[in-house]
Amino acid sequence: MDIEIANPYVLKIMIAARPVDTISAVSKRIGVSYGWTYRWVVAMAKVGVFEKKGKAIVLNEKSPLYRRCMAFVRAAFGSDVAFRYRVVEWFGVRYCFTGTDAVFVWTDGGYNIARSRSCYPIYIKVRKSDRPVFEFCAKKLGKGAVFYKPVFAESFPVSVHNNMPVDRLEDTIAFMKKYVYNFQPALEMVQEMYGKRLGVRYKEVVTNV
Repeated sequence: MDIEIANPYVLKIMIAARPVDTISAVSKRIGVSYGWTYRWVVAMAKVGVFEKKGKAIVLNEKSPLYRRCMAFVRAAFGSDVAFRYRVVEWFGVRYCFTGTDAVFVWTDGGYNIARSRSCYPIYIKVRKSDRPVFEFCAKKLGKGAVFYKPVFAESFPVSVHNNMPVDRLEDTIAFMKKYVYNFQPALEMVQEMYGKRLGVRYKEVVTNV
């Protein structure tokens, strides 16, 4: 087996690949050219990770290389928060960050609550029809210190803030108001950042001396 097969492109392809897939679909999900994706899929097919059937590629989950590579991903990135946020786009599902994560996104990372390095749930909304694919891809990554807490819905609007798909700001404000005792500081931040009239009193009051 050629040592060159141990590279980031191969890992991306393995993470993104569905049980039955196409090279074109995988290349689009991971943002890599078709030709480059084709090269590495063919290389993996030669060592038993994939079986080519016409235009389709079939993932061999029993492949020793596949198992070792995914074990490496789980060990190396199981506690990597940034990786877990980024990798969802490779799944090819409709999703957005919701709840506590929507607050985190809209406050530009300025407010985070009830999470730590040893237990970091990521709150994500996923289209119900995409549930099998999402669960298949998420299972590959395992459930370590950082893990997904999905909510599945038929359909939902998606906003984009700082290049991240997220619940609409108004929906996020409604969520914070529902749990105001946890999110009072975040409401204050949003009120100031987006010019919202939320009737929130600031903690710091400026007085004339």
